[in-house]
Amino acid sequence: MSEENIIPEDGKKSLNFIESVVEKDLAEGLNNNKIQTRFPPEPNGYLHIGHAKAICLDFGIAREYDGVCNLRFDDTNPIKEDTEYVDSIMQDIQWLGYKWGNVYYASDYFQQLWDYAIDLIKAGKAYIDEQTSEQIAQQKGMPTQSGVSSPFRDRPVEENLRLFNKMNTGEIAEGQMVLRAKIDMANPNMHFRDPIIYRVIHTPHHRTGDAWKAYPMYDFAHGQSDYFEGVTHSLCTLEFEVHRPLYDWFVDELKNFHPEDGTYRPHQYEFNRLNLTYTVMSKRKLLQLVKEGLVSGWDDPRMPTICGFRRRGYTPESIRKFIDKIGYTKYDGIIDYALLEHSIREDLNVGAKRVSAVLDPVKLILTNYPEGKTEMMEAINNPEDESAGVHEIAFSRELYIEREDFMEDAPKKFFRMTPGQEVRLKNAYIVKCTGVKKDDAGNIVEIYAEYDPLTKSGMPESNRKVKGTLHWVSAAHCLTAEVRLYDRLFSMENPSEEKDTDFRDLLNPDSLKILTGCKIEKELENAQPLEHFQFQRIGYFNVDLNSKPGKLIFNRTVSLKDSWSKLKDKG
Repeated sequence: MSEENIIPEDGKKSLNFIESVVEKDLAEGLNNNKIQTRFPPEPNGYLHIGHAKAICLDFGIAREYDGVCNLRFDDTNPIKEDTEYVDSIMQDIQWLGYKWGNVYYASDYFQQLWDYAIDLIKAGKAYIDEQTSEQIAQQKGMPTQSGVSSPFRDRPVEENLRLFNKMNTGEIAEGQMVLRAKIDMANPNMHFRDPIIYRVIHTPHHRTGDAWKAYPMYDFAHGQSDYFEGVTHSLCTLEFEVHRPLYDWFVDELKNFHPEDGTYRPHQYEFNRLNLTYTVMSKRKLLQLVKEGLVSGWDDPRMPTICGFRRRGYTPESIRKFIDKIGYTKYDGIIDYALLEHSIREDLNVGAKRVSAVLDPVKLILTNYPEGKTEMMEAINNPEDESAGVHEIAFSRELYIEREDFMEDAPKKFFRMTPGQEVRLKNAYIVKCTGVKKDDAGNIVEIYAEYDPLTKSGMPESNRKVKGTLHWVSAAHCLTAEVRLYDRLFSMENPSEEKDTDFRDLLNPDSLKILTGCKIEKELENAQPLEHFQFQRIGYFNVDLNSKPGKLIFNRTVSLKDSWSKLKDKG
């Protein structure tokens, strides 16, 4: 089946290959025209942007075809799982804009799975193996070489049943024995070579406590859980493609034991996972970053977690649009982080309020402006949205501008402030620099200029052409804030491919710069956590979760332009 987008004959919509499968199944009346999907995360960490791709597909297919998508927690390994992760997963799905039909847990089916395993044992299709994990792995052989049967493979059914029950009583130590399906040790698909389907774990489960000591493996629990729930289209990433024959084997065996369930049968389909430049998607590596304090937590705005993107100022709309742009295929690849940034720029350009903020302030004094005078200048909230209206910003004799907007000895094409050159102060007047004041070390501490009172925005002479426009805030009317400049977490484009280097050594040392003493206009005094703004000429920012009145903190979501691409081109 082609994995390219397919255009139906009516020309209405370009379909991805999974949507084409769904439409074909509906046209053929498969599963009584029922569409049911599921999103099955393991609650052993926080969801990342890769999971967002799966969420958009699982929930999107159900929404598009009037079906149901259930949330099912794959909680078959109590060592790594916690209710903290359950809660965070639910929050992330809802934030992305999706609703589940039902909430299930693989642990809901522990008894059914246990009973099915007993059916396999009684049918001579499963046995208890007392070899070590190393011995089992060695005996499986190689894809081009048949495996060697376990010395316990032909154990009597009664003995297998007795030992299987002991695995769940606490009498058996972890690693002492496992239950294996008896399939085919010569099969070229290594997953068919008597896979382990139950192992012993003595760690209490976050839902079932100490009720179980024997826990099913993912390959055994996955398809059966789909079957119990009525899933029609089980959507997985490509690494599970080689598992699909085993998925089918277990489901077919289950149906053989329970033919009264009718003709219904779930099917697994695989799509490419999301790999993103300048980051890692491994839960193990992300957990390492958190535990070692290399980031501030799972929701650190540099992390590729959904909660990290939320805290950084990404919107659910921008993430959904990004996922829609990259699409679903059968080929793994790596997506440029710049495309994700482009998606949030598109979204915030339309929705973010424009405000003035000066991150590295230097004082500008208008020597001919009346002392004690204050004017209220009108500033457009968003030029992309007329309905957004305007707000007022105070203008006075003493202002702050960005230090980088002034150069005493400027090159010819420097169109910002320099002695003798006119520039416009946005929404205000045209001014001309007349001099500077320096400290004993030669650092500029004040800039002096004169304003032209006839060039106020809206006046006839305001149309006089000048090549530079600067943003500013009034020194007497601004607020002081902390601004955190976040950038890409890794300095290497594909840190996961650097096999000979510890991934932690590839962290970008400039991924976070904290600026204190930034000056922002008073309009932001009551800005609420996660509210987003465009700092004019600088970038898009949002209010951090720890921000509060009197201690405002802003996170840079994304710069106005993609500076990384330029650096890469130069390199």
